[in-house]
Amino acid sequence: MSTPDIRVEKGHAEPEEVAAITAVLLARAAAAPTTPNRPHRKAGWRRLEREGGFRAPHSWH
Repeated sequence: MSTPDIRVEKGHAEPEEVAAITAVLLARAAAAPTTPNRPHRKAGWRRLEREGGFRAPHSWH
């Protein structure tokens, strides 16, 4: 069974248009780094639903 990798949902695309978009997508996929170079960092904000129920009035955190 041969199914196309790309299909047009609406309208009609000529074979040249499908080839052009395929070339762009393949070029972008090849240019994307496979592993990120930056380390994961902790978020600078906190989710309120994960906070404790009481915070001291003199606390600035």
